[in-house]
Amino acid sequence: MLRLDTLSVGYGAPRGTVLADLAVTVPPGSFVCVLGRNGAGKSTLMRTIAGLQRAVAGAALLEHADIAAMRPQTRAQQVAVVLTERAASPGLSVDDVVSLGRQPFTGWQGRLTPDDRQRVVAVLAQAGATAFAARLFDDLSDGERQRVMIARAIAQSPRLMILDEITAFLDLPGRVETMALLRDHARATGGIVLLSSHDLDLSLQLADSVWLLDGHGGMAVGSAADLIAAGHVGRAFDTAAVRFSPTLGRFELVG
Repeated sequence: MLRLDTLSVGYGAPRGTVLADLAVTVPPGSFVCVLGRNGAGKSTLMRTIAGLQRAVAGAALLEHADIAAMRPQTRAQQVAVVLTERAASPGLSVDDVVSLGRQPFTGWQGRLTPDDRQRVVAVLAQAGATAFAARLFDDLSDGERQRVMIARAIAQSPRLMILDEITAFLDLPGRVETMALLRDHARATGGIVLLSSHDLDLSLQLADSVWLLDGHGGMAVGSAADLIAAGHVGRAFDTAAVRFSPTLGRFELVG
């Protein structure tokens, strides 16, 4: 279970608090999409939950333990994080990078067991990365890199996966496959997948729950159908040029 306990996130002056007093509980096996326009605070929220950025107030709790206060190895065993930054791994093959997902469990020698190796092979296949497993990671396209980073996160066997805009470099079939993979992974393992995305249509179709940031410091939580019916999606995304149609479930040009 993931619980935001009156969590407030943000920065020092002049930006200050971005989101305040968030109180949400996420049950095991959930695929949650975090939506909002640029600057609404998605990445700030994701980094704070992951323990990479200090909370302004409150805490993010995983099984009643404060994620930010966990020992680094404990956090690595329970939380996997994939951010938007372009990762670089000079000299490492795709297989090497995915194998690093098992590092929190290998002990000081860092040796993979046969079970670890089997896990790496399986997640490469899950992420559609088997075909380029022997290639150097730094030689891959952006889309291929994202598949590898997702495979590494799954290899970690975490209770919580936090993925920030990881479908940005994938084509439409790739985005559909990846989001469906993450949803199915959460359900099959009982883990929690928290994904921030600009892909509104797919997120509304596939998410078990949506966290919708309104850009004014508020966050609405619920099923896609509930948020659409309550008008939250329109209020968060409508502009003078486009508006969200609750009946069609998509954006339309105005005029």
